[in-house]
Amino acid sequence: MVTANLKTNLNSQQSTSSKLENLRNLMLNHDLDCYFIPAVDEHLNLYGSEAKQRRAWISGFTGSAGDLLVGKNFAWLFVDSRYYEQAELQVDSALIQISKLGLEENLTLIETVEKLTAESASTPKKFRLGFDPFTLSVEQFKSWGKKFADAKIELIPVSENLVDKVRWRSPRRGSHNPTKTSETLPAIDESPLFSLPVSLTGESATEKLARVREAMEKANIDVLPITNLNQIAWLFNLRGSDIPNIPIFISYAIVTTDAAFLLTNSERVSPEIQQDLQKCATLLPYENYPQTLLDCISQPKLTRVLLDAKYTTAGTHQLIVNRQVEDEENIKIVFGANPIEGMKARKNSIEIEQMKSANFKASKAKTLTLKWLTEQLENGKTLTEFDVKETIEQFYQQETDFQSLSFRTIAGAGVNSSIVHYGTPSPEVTLKPGEFLLLDSGSQYLGGTTDDTRTVIIGEPTALHIEHYTTVLIAHISCAMQQFPKATMGVQLDAIARSILWQEQLDYGHGTGHGVGAFLAVHEGPNGISKSVQYALEPGMVTSIEPGYYQPGWGGIRIENLYVVIEMPSKYDTVWYGFEPLTYIPFDRKLINADRLSKTQLAWLNNYHGAVVDKLEPVLDAATIEWLKTACAALG
Repeated sequence: MVTANLKTNLNSQQSTSSKLENLRNLMLNHDLDCYFIPAVDEHLNLYGSEAKQRRAWISGFTGSAGDLLVGKNFAWLFVDSRYYEQAELQVDSALIQISKLGLEENLTLIETVEKLTAESASTPKKFRLGFDPFTLSVEQFKSWGKKFADAKIELIPVSENLVDKVRWRSPRRGSHNPTKTSETLPAIDESPLFSLPVSLTGESATEKLARVREAMEKANIDVLPITNLNQIAWLFNLRGSDIPNIPIFISYAIVTTDAAFLLTNSERVSPEIQQDLQKCATLLPYENYPQTLLDCISQPKLTRVLLDAKYTTAGTHQLIVNRQVEDEENIKIVFGANPIEGMKARKNSIEIEQMKSANFKASKAKTLTLKWLTEQLENGKTLTEFDVKETIEQFYQQETDFQSLSFRTIAGAGVNSSIVHYGTPSPEVTLKPGEFLLLDSGSQYLGGTTDDTRTVIIGEPTALHIEHYTTVLIAHISCAMQQFPKATMGVQLDAIARSILWQEQLDYGHGTGHGVGAFLAVHEGPNGISKSVQYALEPGMVTSIEPGYYQPGWGGIRIENLYVVIEMPSKYDTVWYGFEPLTYIPFDRKLINADRLSKTQLAWLNNYHGAVVDKLEPVLDAATIEWLKTACAALG
């Protein structure tokens, strides 16, 4: 049942076997030993349109992260622990080997390529690894270059995306990869754009561009290419609907010391927006990006171009390098952080108010869902995962200024609760007594983005349910109540959250938290709380805190709130920060062993539940208030 439910809904006119066979024929034409197919699109979006979900289309695996490597005779899918179960359910292991990163004897992509190279050592030619440079970050490309420098491995940028060539008959407007094959590519850049007023953003596009140019001047930069869609949407205060659940649009942008260019399908930009854009930027067709970039860097004087290796594609880098070869004296590439990313992460007071408003609405919707769930079960109603999904989404839509979900709702019951990104709630999977329901959902409201998770028990919990849930709750509280000095990075707080689980030899494979955009992507950099985030948390940044525990065949637990970083009162001359909740939803009291909480942890929990009642009471009816007060009654 679960296997069928998780199968991809992407085009299935061809079997995985025939798709791989057709791809290998194209690889042969390019004399490639392997071809790399990442999860991302040309703008490095993990959550792209269906037309750009190349890895999912060819492999059947629909997880948001995970890369595919196709060799001459076999293929490999590389996934982290979030997707171990999902990959096994969706991928044909006779055709594609699942490499579970982090487990012994499971090779990484680089190790796999090196092994294949060693196996072909008897041949005199180099091992040729092909890839679409517009679907690879500069960071990854440079990393590969260093790793493979001393090996017989040659990196081969292929200008036409080979998966597109297998799949599509007609290219998208402005595609770098014109092809003619089997299916017709749907339009992916025709949704109308809309602008956000300063009353929602707190700053005009002209003011933002001025700040960006100040940062460029300070760093002695002349040209800033922008390929990240969230950065572009934020910079110009524009939104669209090209990407599911993220209000962004297919585009490029370039900022120079005295000009700015927005490159997108101009047919979907209204005359009003075009007139407003003229104050600060020039609107050009999307397909003009390569030539416009070359025009900006081809100057008689030295031109310094800033490339953010994490957010810029190797295709953009390649365009500049090719021109640099022709005019080396006048073009210099400078690698550094794109200043827009940090500006976007540090929300101003208006953006924070919009995030508070949006998350208040989402908290109300999920609280009403939990009440509905409790009453339905008490009345003997049989519910399915799909029932829960439909109900929470209906409550979201009832709130003012609802735009869309912020990601596909995760409503996993029983064993499905251990599938970290289980995004296909089933009308056939029922909620059963003695099992968990993990409900992870979010919404987009005009001005704000939300994301929160609650895990509840259906019926009565076992001692093990209570033990593990309480452990995860303590991890959440320990991180949420932590004060930390200025310059503290996410990696440091990640260890604080994990500490309680580690004491019990438990862990979770995902990060403890991720940044969240203001009416943008639900996963936003550069801040976060994980083992890999070397970026300081600063006031105005919004982050999730979401520790968990997942045991295949038993169930999973995740507890997630959003928080904004604030400055705390300080006893000394040093600056200290802390977290203010944006999410106000009760935790499941039946799963909490209050005796395990310290005095300060218990005080945090009771204060939080008190705040949930105080925040939501004014907008709830009498019956719901009574239910909420019971759900939030003090413990200990």
